[in-house]
Amino acid sequence: MALRSDGRAADQIRQVKIAPGYLLYADGSVLIETGLTKVICTVSIENRVPPFLIGAGSGWLTAEYGMLPRSTKTRMSRESTTGRPKGRTQEIQRIIGRSLRAVLDLKKVGERTITIDCDVIQADGGTRTASVSGAYVALKEAVGKLRKEGVLKEDPVLDAVAAVSVGIVRGTPMVDLCYEEDSAAEVDMNVVMTGSGKFVEVQGTAERGAFDRGQMDAMLALAETSVREMLSTQEEAIKAIGNRQ
Repeated sequence: MALRSDGRAADQIRQVKIAPGYLLYADGSVLIETGLTKVICTVSIENRVPPFLIGAGSGWLTAEYGMLPRSTKTRMSRESTTGRPKGRTQEIQRIIGRSLRAVLDLKKVGERTITIDCDVIQADGGTRTASVSGAYVALKEAVGKLRKEGVLKEDPVLDAVAAVSVGIVRGTPMVDLCYEEDSAAEVDMNVVMTGSGKFVEVQGTAERGAFDRGQMDAMLALAETSVREMLSTQEEAIKAIGNRQ
């Protein structure tokens, strides 16, 4: 397979590092690094639910996402200065929330709200997929603490979840696109999958021209293999959490 600007093969993901327990005060936190992309994912759990769930015996999970002004090569303005998050930010927040809710039994959470915060401190492509993968590990850390304290009798996390980007660059299907590749891609796709191999999200867009079924199948095959690699890295981080707790 063709080599890329950073020396990887088309089917090779960047080096992934997940550091759990990254922040002192959060219920769960990780720093996830995928190549040069770095995201801090935190979990906060509160004993309250949105009004529409009061008395329903069910919890809720929501997510927020943001990029620091100098997470990119040139400074970007804080979204707080504009008064509202951009459309891209809202889209990514929804993806993170949907991905985590897909593997969570909200009845077992009880009347609690879980808030996922994903803050990009350095961006080189794949920030939304890194956010999903890192947030899952932070969630497992937070749930583990509640179970140890006896607050939760059962583990509400039903399955693992991870994400990866794929695309077609210069006619070649590739996985885990860096910014340089993402900006030049003919097709860009983000895939979220569970540990049992089910799809949560397949978000694909042709940026130049269009793509056929064969190309889509090739990208999904790359995504499935790469998600399994990410799941393995997540599991190592979760084991480290268990040894520390």
